[in-house]
Amino acid sequence: MNATQLRKLESELWKAADQLRANSKLTASEYSMPVLGLIFLRHAYNRFLKVKVEIEKSLPSHPQRGIRPLTKQDFEKKNAMFLPEKAQFQYLVNLEESKDIGEELDNAMRLIEEEYESLNGVLPKNFSIFSKDLLKELLRIFNKEVLQQADGDIFGKIYEYFLNKFAMTGAQEGGEFFTPMSLVQTIVNVIEPESGIILDPATGSAGMFVQTGYFLENQGLKEVSKKVTFYGQEKADVNTKIAKMNMAVHGLEAFIAQGNTFYEDKHELVGKCDRIMANPPFNVDGVDKAKEVVKKDPRLVLDGKVQLPKNDNANYLWILYFYNYLKPTGRAGFVMASSASDAGHSEKEIREKLVKTGAVDVMFAIGNNFFYTRSLPCTLWFFDRSKESDKKKSDLVLMLDARKIYRKVTSKVNDFSPEQLQNLICIVNLYRGNKDKFEKTVKDYYQKSHDLAQETSDAIQNLQKQFQITMKKVEGFAVNFAKENKEGKAFVDSLKITEITEVVEQQNKLVSEIKKVKPESKSLEAIAHLCKGLRKPQDKLLKQFLDAINTAVKDFQLNKNRDWKDINLKADIDQLKNTLEALSGNPEEENFGLLHDTEYFWKQAHWLTSRFPKGVYTDVEGLCKVVTQKEIEAKDWSLSPGRYVGVDTSTDEEFDYEERLHEIHIELEGLNEEAVALAKSISNNFNELAI
Repeated sequence: MNATQLRKLESELWKAADQLRANSKLTASEYSMPVLGLIFLRHAYNRFLKVKVEIEKSLPSHPQRGIRPLTKQDFEKKNAMFLPEKAQFQYLVNLEESKDIGEELDNAMRLIEEEYESLNGVLPKNFSIFSKDLLKELLRIFNKEVLQQADGDIFGKIYEYFLNKFAMTGAQEGGEFFTPMSLVQTIVNVIEPESGIILDPATGSAGMFVQTGYFLENQGLKEVSKKVTFYGQEKADVNTKIAKMNMAVHGLEAFIAQGNTFYEDKHELVGKCDRIMANPPFNVDGVDKAKEVVKKDPRLVLDGKVQLPKNDNANYLWILYFYNYLKPTGRAGFVMASSASDAGHSEKEIREKLVKTGAVDVMFAIGNNFFYTRSLPCTLWFFDRSKESDKKKSDLVLMLDARKIYRKVTSKVNDFSPEQLQNLICIVNLYRGNKDKFEKTVKDYYQKSHDLAQETSDAIQNLQKQFQITMKKVEGFAVNFAKENKEGKAFVDSLKITEITEVVEQQNKLVSEIKKVKPESKSLEAIAHLCKGLRKPQDKLLKQFLDAINTAVKDFQLNKNRDWKDINLKADIDQLKNTLEALSGNPEEENFGLLHDTEYFWKQAHWLTSRFPKGVYTDVEGLCKVVTQKEIEAKDWSLSPGRYVGVDTSTDEEFDYEERLHEIHIELEGLNEEAVALAKSISNNFNELAI
């Protein structure tokens, strides 16, 4: 499922579910937890079914007793939740008409809580507030065929989408927002959680932990909970429950406590954590620093004493927590308001002391619109306390300005594409002296471009054959038709497209080059340029051909002509269109086609190799710079990457006009949606005024 399809699905599910809420007269707060509970149940059931198939393939069989029955332990080994029969989604969907659906859903949640102590008191059990019809409709919505096939990643995104929509409607306590996937993945990939204690003292929906689980699974680790121990703390009761649900559905164990992190340290992990990851609330006012628990908080110690910023802003309280929770070998990654990187007065003094420890490792500047509910830019901070004991490394900080690196998801939301994220992580690895990630990524890009080139060659040859067959049929008909109809000569003339020879030559040249291509830079560069050069002329040729046919059909009413019906062009034209779409893509579906993708992956490799031609770290104007403590001091202890990396003044030869046109299309869609919403609001206001 591509991004556009996922967005449409999320939107459809939300509109359907929210429409039911509006008709039921329930508040968003009353409605949010039960709906999230249903998404949780649907997700858990999908994973249950998928893992069940895997388990059954390897179950031992006894000559007398037969195949051993499934057990709860079988599912736990696969990081999946075991679901009793009456807690399975399909059982609830197929309930008899006489059954009380609300009671059955409450019972399903109770059965799951009985199986998993960590979920005790967490799952929603107030489905009786819904009418029977509303519950039936909700079950139907979350039983769509597309959701029956959805995997964990898709459900994770749907879950996140609903969390954010509920947050925007005021359903979450305090209006908390949730960390976008791109930023979570960036943090996880930079701090590289491998083992030990992982803490998030601003847990939210536990997205950091879930992505850590994926990261470790991608490293080949099957039983994540045996390698790491997750600890979380969250102020809001609703969010604590959501986090526990999220962990359970992903088959992960976590100790998540409810508590206000400013005044409580539920897990007492100062100096014990291997990794810290968090997205704390920005610019929180009103923390009572006069409380003894704050004045004596060991999490605020730096340079031998408690450091309390004098302003009414909690940003530096969080920053100090993250530093002090770490072991001498620990790493931390967290999201912070951009203003914190340059804050003055007492905060600057704390920042100076932090820099002098040598623990500040990487600073990432992130552009606008990475959050659903706010448009401001942010900064990712990374600590590595192992640097403190290394005289050379402790003096250095990587400044990375990624504000111009993003992919437009909607008119109001940006993220990193998977390749953009990989490229940024490669830079961090080169800075740390690790070439392996860079070399593997570049090699993978070249291989991907090479493999796509082979598919492109096959598609072009198929297109040529299909075009020749279709053209022969149409020309044969047109010539005979012109013999009987003087006007038919115009049809024959319209098929004499002068560009055919030129396009065929371009196609043949590309196919010929692809036969010789190897997964390396030089040969792929030529292929990439040929792919880019072929697309528009090829599209134009096919459009002219199809336009000539459509015009003739309309002008000569060919649909009534028996000979025309006999050549039966529909299947041929459908094949042509499908093959052309495979090559040229369909921006509406965020499918850019083989020609674009072959070039795209070569360009990703080129993006890296052109900036780091020797495969080692080097400063790149406008992108990254390694600075010393002396340089930071000279800029008043600022940790804003933009103040160090400079401005890239080179001509952007890699500017992707197609991608920019796609962005403009997304922006236009957003403006149209806003216009419709505004018109509806105005109309409702007029109706209320009886105008």
